[in-house]
Amino acid sequence: MTEQGPVLELDGISASYGSVQALDDVSLVAHAGEVIGLVGDNGAGKSTLIKIISGVQSPDSGRVVVDGEERHWRSPHDAMQAGIETLYQDSSLAPHLSIGSNIFLGREIRRGGLLGRLGFLDQRSMERKALEELENVGVTVPLSRRTVSQLSGGQRQAVAIGRAVLWSQHVIVLDEPTNHLGARQSQEVLHVIRRARERGLCVIFVSHTLPHVIEVTDRIVVLRLGRVVRDAPTSQYTVESLLATITGLVAAPGS
Repeated sequence: MTEQGPVLELDGISASYGSVQALDDVSLVAHAGEVIGLVGDNGAGKSTLIKIISGVQSPDSGRVVVDGEERHWRSPHDAMQAGIETLYQDSSLAPHLSIGSNIFLGREIRRGGLLGRLGFLDQRSMERKALEELENVGVTVPLSRRTVSQLSGGQRQAVAIGRAVLWSQHVIVLDEPTNHLGARQSQEVLHVIRRARERGLCVIFVSHTLPHVIEVTDRIVVLRLGRVVRDAPTSQYTVESLLATITGLVAAPGS
């Protein structure tokens, strides 16, 4: 972890849906080169917090600060422009496109000259650069012309996370990236998360799979009923104590 200022600050975030208080005065500070676990039971407020970070939803009150600048998202595109990439459980990949086309989806490389002006894409360059860049972030995939639908579940998730790593400037939010994956496939995904940290990115890892959270994170933030009940280094948790804090079976230290 670096000694630079936070890349993301959430200050006093509150949000409600009618009479239901989803988030109540939630604050979080995240630094470059840090993997933060965000955990909590169903209804704890994780999904709402992800939506606020990624620009899907605005908070009722509180501030979102990215790289020292307060931000007011109008759409998820604003968050992406500010360097925040969010990957949801479905991975958001187009299954019938090639790996390279998925990596550059929305950021396509056009061919030079008249063909480029007419909208023709440089597929060869996109496939080559995609494989080079994915390899740099620890993603090994088969031939680039293979479509995403032909990849295993772990490979699809690794490609999706790799794409987020390539385009993110500050923060990657991962929502249950190892859900429904086997042990080997999950390790592929966790490896890419570690490579993202090595590249100086902040990763917010949302998961119910507590052993994975313990394995890959530097710090764990526990939400319960819309409030932060514990924010501590991962070394201070075991799977058992983390589960107890999530469920409220034991009081969190300092609560």
